[in-house]
Amino acid sequence: MIVVEAFNWILAHQTEFFSAFNRHLALCLISLAIASAIALPLGFWVARSQKASFVAINIAGSLRSIPSLAILAGTMPFLGIGLLPSVVALVVLAVPPLLLNTVVGIREIEPSIIDAADGMGMGRREILWQVELPLAVPSIIAGIRTGAIQVIGGAALASFIGGGGLGDFINAGIAIMNMPRLVVGALPIALLAIFAEVFFGWLQRWLTQRR
Repeated sequence: MIVVEAFNWILAHQTEFFSAFNRHLALCLISLAIASAIALPLGFWVARSQKASFVAINIAGSLRSIPSLAILAGTMPFLGIGLLPSVVALVVLAVPPLLLNTVVGIREIEPSIIDAADGMGMGRREILWQVELPLAVPSIIAGIRTGAIQVIGGAALASFIGGGGLGDFINAGIAIMNMPRLVVGALPIALLAIFAEVFFGWLQRWLTQRR
């Protein structure tokens, strides 16, 4: 059975496998952290303006329509190959859903809630941290969930530009027509995506209930 052969290969090459797994996970976490640092403040800022929100949502939608491999390939002429272009490409993949959900989360807050907070004497910063952010968190988590899944899948393609990770096993399996080797890369990626979906879905529901 292919899965059993893949598992046996992992047992026989644990150092190689976990090195690739850790590289893949690092790519995802670094990219998602950078994308969050860019998209969340930008989303809060553009949500203040109807026109800025409209422009941001349309740009985010346009970026989401670009295939992952095209974004990865587009970084090569400027940044070459390796970790840096892979991270940059994955950040581009993760920013649109994060930005979109942040803007939507802020725009969906009832204006009367903001007016009430303002009437209680709360300042702009207090309203942001004590009212807007808690109310927008479930929507933001939904964006992080979508971005995480896209980054996990996109990181598999990063091996095409020297990013390393579990995608190397997939490429090797395809190149030498070795299905167990392909599964060694594909199955952990699928499990990571499922874990991200389940974890962030649970976190979103929990935060929604608390809100």
